[in-house]
Amino acid sequence: MKKSILLLTLLSLLYLSCDLTPAGTYHYRAPDPGADGLPTGSLSEVAIDTSPIIRAVNRIYSGRYQGMHSMLIFKDNKLVLEEYFPGHKWQWEAPAHHGEWIQWDADQLHNIHSAAKSVTSACIGIAIDRGIIQSEDQSIWQYLPDHQHLKKDGKEGITIRHLLTMTSGLYWPEWSAPYSSGENPAVGIYFSEKDPITFILEMPLVAAPGSQFNYSTGNVILLGEIIRNASGMPMEAFSGKYLFQPLGIEQFEWSLKLKNEVDGNTLEITARDMIKIGATFLNGGLWQGRRIISEDWVKKSATTFPGIYPINVPGEPSGKMGYSYTWWTKDYKHSGQTVHLYAASGFGGQHIMVLPELNTVVAFTGGNYLTRRPPFKLLEKYILPAIRAVPT
Repeated sequence: MKKSILLLTLLSLLYLSCDLTPAGTYHYRAPDPGADGLPTGSLSEVAIDTSPIIRAVNRIYSGRYQGMHSMLIFKDNKLVLEEYFPGHKWQWEAPAHHGEWIQWDADQLHNIHSAAKSVTSACIGIAIDRGIIQSEDQSIWQYLPDHQHLKKDGKEGITIRHLLTMTSGLYWPEWSAPYSSGENPAVGIYFSEKDPITFILEMPLVAAPGSQFNYSTGNVILLGEIIRNASGMPMEAFSGKYLFQPLGIEQFEWSLKLKNEVDGNTLEITARDMIKIGATFLNGGLWQGRRIISEDWVKKSATTFPGIYPINVPGEPSGKMGYSYTWWTKDYKHSGQTVHLYAASGFGGQHIMVLPELNTVVAFTGGNYLTRRPPFKLLEKYILPAIRAVPT
């Protein structure tokens, strides 16, 4: 009887493992060309050593780096690595926010959480480029006509730039409560009876605008409202017309909307489309020769904002980081030269990492909502060492 139970257990484990690549057996294969306009190539074509990359993928499969859903590398204008792993879909009310277990692939939309903030920022840049918004130095109150009664108590001085750099000065204790709790204002706003813009602007001013960093989803919700009032289009329509359609991104969803249909923080796109966004920034705002975003806006997005001191990001083993126009920034040493990174980053391990000196974009998706997130470790331990020195 005991032998039968043991045999059944072993057979069950063998059956369950059939959907996974066994540890130590991964063999690199260049990405398949898709119909989405993303050019592909091989690691060797762009002088990336395959050995560290193979080790990284094997260690993901072995469970050393858990919760990874995808890892993609784009270098020298080619997608040269595209790997997907099994994992949980995002579900807010589920334990650890883990919903349905699926095999992630190139066609699955993934919630990129706060990496969407950088998409909203890009839309602000596009609106400025097109003259829809005059400048990021404008007062937010020029685009909030229904909330002028809240323009008081020192809040008169808040500009669009302050929202972009998380320096509005408005009270918003987002990093003080879990994202499963209504005590977190980024969650509580969805359950409030107030309209969301009032919910945000009624918060007390606790620092002079521009003087202090405080991470705030509320700031980006205000940016979405500014886009809507300036353009007459909600974020979904504006981003679709001016960003996603020019990039050939056909499937996307701003999946969690507030009462006023504004959000700017809960975008679902594919990992390949994350690469397209990163590639556009890598190439100075151009996608396949077409101007999408001004080079000036890309530079501002890549440059650490003065006065924002290095910050430890909760749950990220990335070390201290800077901040720009909703992009996180960090410098590395690589083959004797300084390599600058700026990244759109989201809860659970969603990242679009742009490395201009290496002509590289790396994208990750994951489900590490309550656990340590591997992407920066994978970047630092395997991906950067695999990229051969670029001539200076």
